[in-house]
Amino acid sequence: MLAAARDYAKELENQPQHPDTFIGNSVNVDELLDDPELEALHKDRIAAMKQEAERRAALQRQGHGSYSEVSEGEFLELVTKTENVVCHFYHRDFERCKIVDKHMDMLAKKYLEARFIKLSAPDAPFFTVKLGIKVLPAVVMFKHGISVDRIVGFEQLGGQDNFSTAAVEARLKQADIVTCSKQVAAAGSGSDDERQQQSQHGSVRCGIAHKGLDDDSSDFDD
Repeated sequence: MLAAARDYAKELENQPQHPDTFIGNSVNVDELLDDPELEALHKDRIAAMKQEAERRAALQRQGHGSYSEVSEGEFLELVTKTENVVCHFYHRDFERCKIVDKHMDMLAKKYLEARFIKLSAPDAPFFTVKLGIKVLPAVVMFKHGISVDRIVGFEQLGGQDNFSTAAVEARLKQADIVTCSKQVAAAGSGSDDERQQQSQHGSVRCGIAHKGLDDDSSDFDD
């Protein structure tokens, strides 16, 4: 409480003064300690911090904050019961899938509001077919069990293996999977035609398939 009072006093002292307004040169911290309005503000701030800490802890217990592999049997329940899910359909022998893994791991630690998972496409034929996954790597974004966007191969990220994590991050923001961050540049947005293709919706629950986009990445059917 004392620290909050000192911070408040400092804010008051640093406020620009209007020529027609007189404000004392100093603020008595002891008087602020007895201010009921400041005390209520301090309690609200502590309560909000506690609530946020509890929310983050609950999400972490559910697997948020880490990038993990799931089986085909776990996939449907996880996607339909989690608000925001980013799933990397991968093949363990594809080098480009390993590159995607690196970016997914970084983003999982940064954004607790989304669950970041990977699913081996050859080991999950049912959902691979239902979602029209034909080219790997494929990153599919789900919101309440509905696929809302996807990144197929690297063409939408500049076509090079050294694309930035920010490029993937920007796509997740566009799909409203993660919250906006001022530090992230809007990279890898793609052309108008690409965005139109990416905005197609498909339901996991109803089995409506997305069609894969042509790309130079590996086709796991070969």
